[in-house]
Amino acid sequence: MTDAEWAVVRPLLPVPGWMRGRGGQPEAYCHRAMLDAVRYLVDNGIKWRAMPADFPRWDRVYAFFRRWRDHLLVREFHDRLRDRVRQKAERDAEPTAGVIDSQSVKADAVVGADSRGFDGGKLINGRKRHVVVDTLGLLLDVMVTAADIGDRAAAKVLLERVADAHHRLELVWADGGYTGSLVEHCLATLALVLAIVKRNDNMRGFVVLPKRWIVERLFAHLMRTRRLVRDFERATTSAEAMIYWSMTMIMTRRLTRLRPARA
Repeated sequence: MTDAEWAVVRPLLPVPGWMRGRGGQPEAYCHRAMLDAVRYLVDNGIKWRAMPADFPRWDRVYAFFRRWRDHLLVREFHDRLRDRVRQKAERDAEPTAGVIDSQSVKADAVVGADSRGFDGGKLINGRKRHVVVDTLGLLLDVMVTAADIGDRAAAKVLLERVADAHHRLELVWADGGYTGSLVEHCLATLALVLAIVKRNDNMRGFVVLPKRWIVERLFAHLMRTRRLVRDFERATTSAEAMIYWSMTMIMTRRLTRLRPARA
């Protein structure tokens, strides 16, 4: 993490309980060292025990990762960064529109049979990442399931979570896999318009479809993170946390990127 990134990140970090007078023992390592270690693991796809000697001990880094995962601190940190990125782009902190889609990825041997499945459409044995992003391509929520879970069934749960967290959300674009009763359910239960962006039958080859490219770009970003090219996590909560960590790296770089001078 560069000094410019740390200057942006530091005021957005969740404050430990011992610093707020809630008890507990002060942490042995500074947050910057821990963040660098987790980001290194996510970006380079190493094993926990292969943590380089320049970072804190691997078991301490994993304990930090697990604590932030279990107490939803990584999501809190991620959401603060997302709000800052939206404000820098001169958008309201709360989005009014989003895009939903899913991505099936192969699962490593450590993934148990209870959380993996076979996606017959993509011919992938593993897990599926269901995501909702805003119109800037920033993650609003993610849910990792077995790959044999249908998009509509997962979207019903995911969109309810997103609607509860983002009350101004009114419109969500989706592909043809989300047609059917889900459209009526979103409108009647969540007051949410689910707009289906379909591919024209006359189209041949690769065609960029309106709005759907936004979430596809997110998947491309995730696949550049080596820990996410395959699902290596035993628990789905860890898989979701890895996605949030990957997104934090993308957003800190966006926040510190210099805007080109306008002519």
